[in-house]
Amino acid sequence: MPRGLKSKSRTHRKRHQMRATSDNHQGVQATAEAAPSTSSDLEAIPQIAPATGPISTSEEAPTDTSGITSNEENNQDETHPYAPELSNTEMSFGDVLTMQTAMLEQFLLYKYKMKQPIKKEDILKIVNPRYFSEILKRAAERIEVVFAVDLKEIDPTLHLYDLVSKLKLPNNGRVRAGRGLPKTGLLMTILGFIFMKGNRASEDDVWKFLNKMRIYAGRKHLVYGEPRKLITKDLVKLKYLEYRQIPNSDPAQYEFLWGPRTYAETSKLKVLEFLAKVNETDPSTFTEQYEEALREEQERVQTGAAAVPGGSAMANDVLGAPSSVSRPY
Repeated sequence: MPRGLKSKSRTHRKRHQMRATSDNHQGVQATAEAAPSTSSDLEAIPQIAPATGPISTSEEAPTDTSGITSNEENNQDETHPYAPELSNTEMSFGDVLTMQTAMLEQFLLYKYKMKQPIKKEDILKIVNPRYFSEILKRAAERIEVVFAVDLKEIDPTLHLYDLVSKLKLPNNGRVRAGRGLPKTGLLMTILGFIFMKGNRASEDDVWKFLNKMRIYAGRKHLVYGEPRKLITKDLVKLKYLEYRQIPNSDPAQYEFLWGPRTYAETSKLKVLEFLAKVNETDPSTFTEQYEEALREEQERVQTGAAAVPGGSAMANDVLGAPSSVSRPY
């Protein structure tokens, strides 16, 4: 092929490659909305959205096969639906990691949604084995900040992984039986918003906040179904949220508080750590809430230690004064 035509062909393929990368990151727009983006008038969480773009929640496994590996790794099974096609020489190293991370995100979410095991051997058919750990870490972190699930190796012998909900919601975060994506991210976001609002938030404020994420009462959401039912019925019935009338309000107005199951399964510090991770900051950035969360943690440890001889002294030795507690970040 003449040099000029070869150059044009290479340029065309590279443009196609970059377009595929962009598509992988844009995915279904509703999931980006699942990662909350707040405004200053709600005096809470500066930005709750992954910096690298939304995650696809397509019903099908990703079919774009243009991930990149080094020439040395071209011995992978080329018949696998995720097998890469082009060489690293046509893309930068950063583009390679970005593309393969996006593909792995889709793969992990697809496996979760379909309740299928996540096998290391299948992951290695998608990503460059040399950078397996880095790509897996990046994909897991992005999924975590959107859906509040952790990627865990559940069987080190068979190298099986699973996405595990941060809270013990039924069906591993799906709330109802069947297939679907986790609802934990929305719940953690609402819990964080309630905490930021002084441990209680009016229903109006909650919906104003959710509307900015394009989550509307009465309008079906791709990930959350009908949000009003999920929030005011399902999560209340499961005791993760308390939904009650504001005293002396006429006409009647309602507010949300943390439910007893939330207090049993998580803590203000853990919720704050989640918000900080989403915002790529330190929990201490939220000064007032951070101090309150540390006080609660200290009370928990001391209460638990009270039944053990010398427990209170031990708790003090471990915790020290609030200012001396090491930060989780």
